[in-house]
Amino acid sequence: MKMTHFILSLLAGLLAAGSAQATSLYVGQAKAGAVCAQCHGIRMPSADAPFPPLGGRDPEYLKTAIKQYRDKTRKSDIMNAIAGSLTDAEINDIAAYYGSVKP
Repeated sequence: MKMTHFILSLLAGLLAAGSAQATSLYVGQAKAGAVCAQCHGIRMPSADAPFPPLGGRDPEYLKTAIKQYRDKTRKSDIMNAIAGSLTDAEINDIAAYYGSVKP
């Protein structure tokens, strides 16, 4: 009986973790659409935009880069201003979302 209860608790935890991941992708999609997509697009920026596409990039790279812009250890007037308002959770959601998008 105790083993069954343990297994059910473990499965419930795994399901909750899976739905939290799905939620963060939706949050990341919304935040990327509001903050990033004007310059970087979702999959690709517009043909004449000088900004790199972010779709399909490594999420860890994106987290590091955005945090560096936020903390002003990586310089760009535009990115320092935009990233300056982002929380760690928002950065994680944006990076997870862009990492999940196939260019």
